[in-house]
Formats: sequence, C-alpha cells, structure tokens
Amino acid sequence: MEPQKQSISIPVAIVVAGALIGFAIYMSGKPVNAPTAPTPGGNPTASDVKINPVSSNDHILGNPNAKIVLVEYSDTECPYCKRFHETLQRLMAEYGKDGSLAWVYRSFPISSLHPKAPKEAEALECAAEQGGNTAFWKYTDKLYEITPSNNNLDMAQLPTIAGDIGLDVTAFNTCLSSGKMAVKVKAQYDDGAAAGAQGTPYSVLITKNEKIPITQGALPYENMKEIIDSLLK
Repeated sequence: MEPQKQSISIPVAIVVAGALIGFAIYMSGKPVNAPTAPTPGGNPTASDVKINPVSSNDHILGNPNAKIVLVEYSDTECPYCKRFHETLQRLMAEYGKDGSLAWVYRSFPISSLHPKAPKEAEALECAAEQGGNTAFWKYTDKLYEITPSNNNLDMAQLPTIAGDIGLDVTAFNTCLSSGKMAVKVKAQYDDGAAAGAQGTPYSVLITKNEKIPITQGALPYENMKEIIDSLLK
C-alpha cells in the first residue's frame, strides 16, 4: 500500500470497524432480511473496488467534484434501502451544500426477492429521460416515500408519480412500456456486482485517494456521519 493511502486508510478502517460494532448493537433483536445476490469476487477491500467512474451519465445529487462521492447501489423495494435513503438525504442536507459530499444513485434491483424492482428502476430512468437530473431525484424520492417495500408497491402508482412531479404521463408510459431502459438498469446492476454488491443498499465512498466499500448496508446516520467526518479530516 502506498504511504499516502495508508495514512488515510488505517484511521478510516478503525472508524468503519467501530461503526459496524455500533450497527450490530443497533440491529440486535431486530428481524434481519438482508437481500443477497450472486457477485464475483466477494466483498472487496478499499484497494480493489472495481467500479465504473462517475460521469455525466450518472444521477448525481450535489457537486460532482465533492471531496467525497458516495455511490449507492439500491433496490427500490428493499426496506433497508428505504431507511438508508432517508439517512443519505439527511447527510446531503448537512454535507452537500459546501461541496463536501455528493450522492450518486445506481440501481441494483434484486429480482429474485423483488420482481417489481427492475421495472421500478426503469421508471426512474424514464423520469430522467424526460426531466433530467431534477426529475430523476424528485421521482426517486417520491417512490421511496410511498413504497411499502418488499414487492408491495401498486405498479399503477408509477405513472401517478410521474404526473405528480410534472412529467408528461403519456410519454412516461410509452417509455416504461417499451422496456428500452432495461439495458441501462442492467448495466448499473452489472457495475454493482463487479464492485462487490451482494445485497442492498451497498455503497462505495470515493475520495481523491481511494475507494472505500460500505458492505454492511443501511448503516445508521450516526455511523455514516462518523465515517464521513473521518474522511474529511
């Protein structure tokens, strides 16, 4: 390991380990339904995360040149993703305004657990095609807000959300029914698998010097804040 990376990785690893202990305590006594998906190579370390570079093709909230870019792989029907979505909204409100943190959303629908999730992921892309980055995030936020999770969303809600955020519902339905966004969703899923995602939510924190995987899913706000604060030092 290069000296520059070592000076950053060791304290962050300690913070991450502490966060995981706290997470284990937090989750004790709670039902666990962690989704899994086959991926190559198992959980990666900070030195070997294989992730596609963040680009203008991504759905980015915040400054793309932020000190920390969090790439999240998420399944819209995953209850833990729903919880983590709220955590990331809170973190962006705290760290996004000054360019310390940016949030990149990539779909990772686990169809074996949530058969509706792939089509919902396509709906996100149809919103983005019509209304750009702003519409993508409005649609995504609303979808996470209303879904009861675990494959229980009424799919008739997808065009309703489109109308609620000001999109052309007819054009949205045409896009969704065509299935043309399935290729985009599959590419994001494949990227997540290559990056080490074995369930959702799965995140990779990207700094100037390294890529740090968060493999334990929906870490609480306090734990994520501790990790981010350590990286910003």
